[in-house]
Amino acid sequence: MLYRRFEQWIDVFREAPTDAPPGKVTSFYLYYLRQVWPSFAALLVVGLISALIEVALFSYLSDIIDMVNSTPPERFFSEHWGVLLWMLAVALLIRPVFVGLHDLLVHQTISPGMTSMIRWQNHSHVLKQSMNFFQSDFAGRIATRIMQTGNSLRDSAVQAVDAIWHVTIYAISSLVLFAESDWRLMLPLVGWIISYIIALWYFVPRVKERSVVSSDARSKLMGRIVDGYTNITTLKLFAHTNLEQQYAREAISEQTEKTQLASRVITSMDVVITTLNGLLIVGTTGLALWLWTQGLLTVGAIALATGLVIRIVNMSGWIMWVVNGIFENIGMVQDGLQTIAQPLSVTDMPSAPALKVERGGVRFEAAEFHYGKVGRVISGLDLEIAPGENIGLIGPSGAGKSTVVNLLLRLYDLESGRILIDGQDIAQVRQESLREQIGLITQDTALLHRSIRDNLLYGRPDATEDELWEAVHKAKADEFLAHLTDAQGRVGLDAHVGERGVKLSGGQRQRIAIARVLLKNAPILIMDEATSALDSEVEAAIQESLETLMEGKTVIAIAHRLSTIAKMDRLVVMDKGRVVEVGTHNELLAHKGLYSRLWRHQTGGFVGVD
Repeated sequence: MLYRRFEQWIDVFREAPTDAPPGKVTSFYLYYLRQVWPSFAALLVVGLISALIEVALFSYLSDIIDMVNSTPPERFFSEHWGVLLWMLAVALLIRPVFVGLHDLLVHQTISPGMTSMIRWQNHSHVLKQSMNFFQSDFAGRIATRIMQTGNSLRDSAVQAVDAIWHVTIYAISSLVLFAESDWRLMLPLVGWIISYIIALWYFVPRVKERSVVSSDARSKLMGRIVDGYTNITTLKLFAHTNLEQQYAREAISEQTEKTQLASRVITSMDVVITTLNGLLIVGTTGLALWLWTQGLLTVGAIALATGLVIRIVNMSGWIMWVVNGIFENIGMVQDGLQTIAQPLSVTDMPSAPALKVERGGVRFEAAEFHYGKVGRVISGLDLEIAPGENIGLIGPSGAGKSTVVNLLLRLYDLESGRILIDGQDIAQVRQESLREQIGLITQDTALLHRSIRDNLLYGRPDATEDELWEAVHKAKADEFLAHLTDAQGRVGLDAHVGERGVKLSGGQRQRIAIARVLLKNAPILIMDEATSALDSEVEAAIQESLETLMEGKTVIAIAHRLSTIAKMDRLVVMDKGRVVEVGTHNELLAHKGLYSRLWRHQTGGFVGVD
């Protein structure tokens, strides 16, 4: 019960206080520390009492030595039993209690709870980023920064709290105890404190600066390694193991060099601090012995001074590594900010309503868009698709067909213009509600590394087993499901498909994707080269299912193989981000424009006829 009480103190899945974390390091720390302030307040109090207990133990040592020197052995326990009993209680009862409380707060409350809370909120925020965000970085680097930032922030915060009390209490208590014995004993310690602060002031910023560079190099290395593993098929097919090794070697070399540069500062700081510590031990002990020879100090005071100084020296080494660790972790947090604290580029308006689709009409009005390029990818696009109409979107590569789909799904925001669904501006409604109303089958279907059942239920999580199998049957996926198995012996719907679905053939992945969209049953359907991964026999087998899927829906189909969409209600031909032709197959052939040329190239074996 005690462990559980501490473990449940922090709500791991609490709602983030704002849409995005701050972009400055100090604000970033305070953003998360404010959410768990009671546990850190408790840690400060427990740390204060623990530090006072540690100093008290050295004071007890001095008192015992002086009592031994001033009391005959036969009367020692009878005269001092009360003081000795209190010392025993502090050492055997009170100290273990506060050490235990400290460990419970750190290991049961803060370490797991705060770390997981930070990771959860950061992951939730990054999931809302636009497609451009993920396309501009390594997936491995993004994941590494999500994971390491929680650890680093927690470690540096806990270390700072522990270090503050130990440094403050030991420094003040030592000065007070030395002053009670003889004020001159304070002089070496005061000189050491000033020198120690100067050393930290010089070295710590350099440690932080080089730690940021080292952390960035480490993230880059992780990104390159994960990129190679993710695209292992390409690596094997092109027989470029050596090339990939060289790609990773460059990153390892850079990361090693940056780590060595950071370590140089740490080594220099270690040598300087060790020298200062030696001067403190020699100065304090020598001064204490001289004062004793002058009859100004007791033997107990010498033991106290020597013991405290040795403890301070040992602690200074710990503080040095703690400070180094704190700023190394701050460097990692600062590196993580480059990914985590980026503002969302596609956001919902406050209190945005859900999209309500009753008919499924789509209209583009003067749509303008570019991917940060000088030229427009979509330029002044006007296009109206009637409810229930099936259109084919055609054009040469780079015409903007896939961009139109991405904009309709609001994976990117328009530069200007509007996109309306049943008269509702998609920029004014919740993104999730928009995408719930659109089914999408793409050319390159990537499945989640989970079971086929989980992948199918992505279409509709509350679907029944019967509905699941009905969708599988309509997509002709039941033909191969019974024979599927994975390395753990799971079969059929429970078999896992590997990363991006690599354990399935292209046609199998496509049929799972079609089954998933069948299960979703959204009123608007987009097919982007939906059957390109299927052989002619399989395509013919599921054509009936696709026609069933399209019934009563507004359909936008993209295909380079024009014969697959020639029977659509209307064909829209695009070129350079604009609509250049609209009509039926026969109308466009008669027009003898771009569509006619594309059709002749395909039916005439790519031989130009103009």
